Amino acid sequence: MAAVAVNGAKLGTASQAYLESRAVSDTKVLISDLCRQFYNLGWVSGTGGSITIKVHDDSVPKPQQLVVMSPSGVQKERMLPEDMYVLSPNGSILSTPSPKPYPHKPPKCSDCGPLFMKAYEMRNAGAVIHSHGIESCLVTMINPLAKEFRITHMEMIKGIQGHGYYDELVVPIIENTAYEYELTESLAKAIEAYPKTTAVLVRNHGIYIWGDSWISAKTQAECYHYLFDAAIKLNQLGLDPSTPIHGPIQNVKGVLGSGIHRNISVNAGTPASDNKSDPSQRCIVLDIEGTTTPISFVTDVLFPYARNNVGRHLSATYDTAETQDDIKLLRSQVQDDLEKGVVGSVPIPLDDVGKEEVIGALVANVESMIKADRKITALKQLQGHIWRTGYEKKELEGVVFEDVPEALKKWHDSGIKVYIYSSGSRLAQRLIFGNSNYGDLREYLSGFFDTTVGNKRESSSYAEIVQSVGVDKPSQVLFVTDVFQEAVAAKEAGLEVIVSIRPGNGPLPENHGFKTINSFSEI
Repeated sequence: MAAVAVNGAKLGTASQAYLESRAVSDTKVLISDLCRQFYNLGWVSGTGGSITIKVHDDSVPKPQQLVVMSPSGVQKERMLPEDMYVLSPNGSILSTPSPKPYPHKPPKCSDCGPLFMKAYEMRNAGAVIHSHGIESCLVTMINPLAKEFRITHMEMIKGIQGHGYYDELVVPIIENTAYEYELTESLAKAIEAYPKTTAVLVRNHGIYIWGDSWISAKTQAECYHYLFDAAIKLNQLGLDPSTPIHGPIQNVKGVLGSGIHRNISVNAGTPASDNKSDPSQRCIVLDIEGTTTPISFVTDVLFPYARNNVGRHLSATYDTAETQDDIKLLRSQVQDDLEKGVVGSVPIPLDDVGKEEVIGALVANVESMIKADRKITALKQLQGHIWRTGYEKKELEGVVFEDVPEALKKWHDSGIKVYIYSSGSRLAQRLIFGNSNYGDLREYLSGFFDTTVGNKRESSSYAEIVQSVGVDKPSQVLFVTDVFQEAVAAKEAGLEVIVSIRPGNGPLPENHGFKTINSFSEI
């Protein structure tokens, strides 16, 4: 094979060897195999759709890995490995397939190329799939004004990266164009606007899906198509996939803050719209401690339980993958704390020193973190796992104020989506509401946010939440908290804010300027 020029320069010996490597050949074979499978699934029929995979090589950083891409305008189920294009990391063509005799058309690199490269560039993807599956097309037609697809409380949501059963899955929808490459800018804007998404729908066309690897992309593609098909069928049955109980689609009146009445139309997992204004769907985001739940429950019950049981929990589960992951996070946090001179931090010995010595150091660090009430992921994740065991053994029961269940049900029945945002992990949040003194309240909640979206005292965290819940304007989200600094941060992000006054809550500054309530019945 002759040396190939890239941006005017010839590939070096190592790059040329990479181009001719077994890894590139295997990736070509893999794509041809996958396209046959995707054809049978109806994703790439009529020469439509495409797939591209980065060529994995441990010695090559992911952003510098070569890209193998299926060609355009060919029968995907009949493709052979030699029909594939090989591209440089920046999208330049390095290897072109040889022409085939009539009636085959001359080879052409996929028109999806620029869109694939955006997913690689903006999300560090390892593979991107473009499907024309009928489900991904029809689901964008249910509401021609909707800019998003939404669904929640479906088991297959767990197959989408970063999502769980109780989360609301939001997929942006962009408008189709006559030529595929013309979608590049709108796809890039959708990727930027929805930092959690791993897919973008194209109305009346199909979907682009990416993952860290071809396995991740393929698995997610299967889950997305399943969820789209479920949403279509639920809609045909008159049921709403965007609500936790998937009840009947309905037009209802909602009341939220300041006495403003708005029409809320819930339809097929999409934001409502009317002829006069932008979609008027509104959401409520609730803090837990001091808002839905007494501070004393957290400080006098949950924290002591975690502190008193951390050693027992680590000893009993030490060899499990979950606990090893917890230990890995704690090691990293403690190392960072030691470098910064955080008081109470003690070195954690290596595993070969002995299990008991490792656990002893972990317990000392965790106790110090709990005493300092640190809002860090390593601590919150471990605490959640300890509390889960406590709930399972009936040693713990979640506590919410008596007005909370009725309010949650009222908002849910009115079509208002309710989310939780707490410094506790999402697991810890679900445990409180799933095992509360008023029973399982999770059916009234559309999703959970923790500090993985950001610190609760930073406005950027609330901007991230606004993007995730999919409203058009931040003011369509009401945030309820007992913490003044959180209220300020949410207000800076444009949210409507109410401060919760509950027994045991700390005092507010004079002239704080926020509306206050003593019960959710006042909202």
